[in-house]
Amino acid sequence: MSQIRVLQVLTSMNRGGAETMIMNYYRNTDRTKVQFDFLLHRCEEGAFDKEILEMGGKIYHMPAIHPKNYTAYKKKLNHFFSVHKEYSIVHSHLNALSFMVLSAARKNGVKTRIAHSHIAIESISISDFFDKNSENKTLVKDLIFSRLKHKVAKQATHFFACGIKAGDWLFGKKNATKYKVIYNAIDTSKFRYSVSESQAFRQKEGLEGKKIIGHIGRFDNQKNHLFLIDIFSELSKINNDVVLCLVGQGDLEPKIKEKVSNLSLTDKVYFLGVRSDIPQVINGFDLFLFPSFYEGLPLTLIEAQTAGVPIVASDTISREVEVTDLITFLTLEKSAVEWAEISDKVLATTKKDMTEEIKKAGYDIVENAKVLQEFYLNVN
Repeated sequence: MSQIRVLQVLTSMNRGGAETMIMNYYRNTDRTKVQFDFLLHRCEEGAFDKEILEMGGKIYHMPAIHPKNYTAYKKKLNHFFSVHKEYSIVHSHLNALSFMVLSAARKNGVKTRIAHSHIAIESISISDFFDKNSENKTLVKDLIFSRLKHKVAKQATHFFACGIKAGDWLFGKKNATKYKVIYNAIDTSKFRYSVSESQAFRQKEGLEGKKIIGHIGRFDNQKNHLFLIDIFSELSKINNDVVLCLVGQGDLEPKIKEKVSNLSLTDKVYFLGVRSDIPQVINGFDLFLFPSFYEGLPLTLIEAQTAGVPIVASDTISREVEVTDLITFLTLEKSAVEWAEISDKVLATTKKDMTEEIKKAGYDIVENAKVLQEFYLNVN
């Protein structure tokens, strides 16, 4: 059998949840049988670009999707698929915007067109626009996505989702029997709890003797960093030994840094940027704080549980992520003080290796990669 090339469609290949997930699958796929290529919507080099090229993948670029260049974008997409007839499988990870790519693929005769849902946006109301922790620009974007999502099912031949909540959001509950859950699987061996790795992270960052509250995620309204800072502010009043480590980057970083400064927390909050040593970073956390407005099934929470890190998360997240007893869910209607009080109690949890529990729950990448590989090989 000749090698199949699958076109993966994403925004960029930086260290986001969907991007990390697809790289986990890519690394564990037999590339003599199935090779991944990437159609991306940013021109700048991503964190994973070099690795993709080293593994034999190709990278193509499209302009960012924006109403101002919609006509030109459609034209470029159609041209791309008219030239690249080698792709019989297109796997789009653009959530609601997947309809645009899959429509062009359909017009150009691509047989297998996969829409993959990675998020589940909560319903938006007028009051959300007056919430001090919300960004109106992001709310408008989410509202647009919610209005466009119905177009996806019309263009896709196959529906994938990271979890049930994400699948119901993008494809509708009426299509619940049609979509396939593809686990946000990880290499569990990399995230196994290690005292030495935890100590190495603390030494590297100069945080010996501290209780480390951690968060990993782009600085975007979805992740609710402003409320996260409020929670940490209250927690630092209860426990003087706590520090907060924020991993990621994004447009809201300056605003978040300003809030940290205004609350006189500069010496307690560490902005670590984008990291390549995530397993060690997570091993260093004593608590993962995750008050997102919405998610699909967060890969970072699976990684954290593997390392035995206790988690306090918003109850908007799919309960499928609760594969151990390490997660405490709280409503975002509770105050920052209440979140802080509960977080302080959870901090007392003793960390231990949870690798076997994660494997039993079906989140180990080796077996999951075999399943996806067989799908690609047999779908056409």
